[in-house]
Amino acid sequence: MAGAALRAAGRQLSQHSGAAAPILLRQMFEPKSCTYTYLLGDRESREAILIDPVLETAPRDAQLVKELGLRLLYAVNTHCHADHITGSGLLRSLLPGCQSVISRLSGAQADLHIEDGQSIHFGHFALETRASPGHTPGCVTFVLNDHSMAFTGDALLIRGCGRTDFQQGLTVSTVEEERTLNPRLTLSCEEFVKVMDNLNLPKPQQIDFAVPANMRCGVQTPPS
Repeated sequence: MAGAALRAAGRQLSQHSGAAAPILLRQMFEPKSCTYTYLLGDRESREAILIDPVLETAPRDAQLVKELGLRLLYAVNTHCHADHITGSGLLRSLLPGCQSVISRLSGAQADLHIEDGQSIHFGHFALETRASPGHTPGCVTFVLNDHSMAFTGDALLIRGCGRTDFQQGLTVSTVEEERTLNPRLTLSCEEFVKVMDNLNLPKPQQIDFAVPANMRCGVQTPPS
C-alpha cells in the first residue's frame, strides 16, 4: 500500500513537470549534503523561482535556468541550513535580478524576509508561506497556490522529521501518507518529544561554517 502511494505521488510529480504541464518543475540533487533543490517556472511568463540552492551547485542551477530560457526572480531558502552553504548569494551574482529570500524568524540576511501567510509570486503561480518551526525557529513550508505540492525543507521528511537538538530547536510523498505512516507523526506529543530528545545524532560536519555563512545569505560574489 505504501509503495502504491509513493508511485502515485511520483506520477503526480511527473504530471506537474511534463512538457504539457502549465508549471515547469525540475528536481536537482547535491550529493555531499543530500540536498534537493527545486526549480519552478511559469512556462508562459518564463519567470522562475529556486528553492534551497546549494553553493557548490549554484553554477549548475544558473546554467539550467539559462538553458530553459527562464528569468530567475527568487532564490528561496526553507530555513538557515546547517549541512551546506546556501547558493542564494552566489546566484544573485550569476543571475542579476535574482533576489534572496528567507523567513524573518531565521535571523538571517536576505533581500526579502517573508512571514507566515505571505506569498511569493512568479508568473501565474505563487508559493504560499506556512510557518513550520521545530527543526529551526525559522523553518517554513512553501505550498504551491493550487495546493498540488508542498516543499517542506527539513521540517518534514519522508517517514521522519528534521532533528531538533541544535539551532534551537525518498523525495516525494503526500500529507495523507505521512499522517498515516510516518512513525514520528503518529506518536503522542509526549512520545514525540521523548524520541526527538534521544536521537543522539552526530553534529553536522559543516555546521560550524555553514550556519555563519548562511546567516549572511551565503557567498555574495563569485570566487575570483
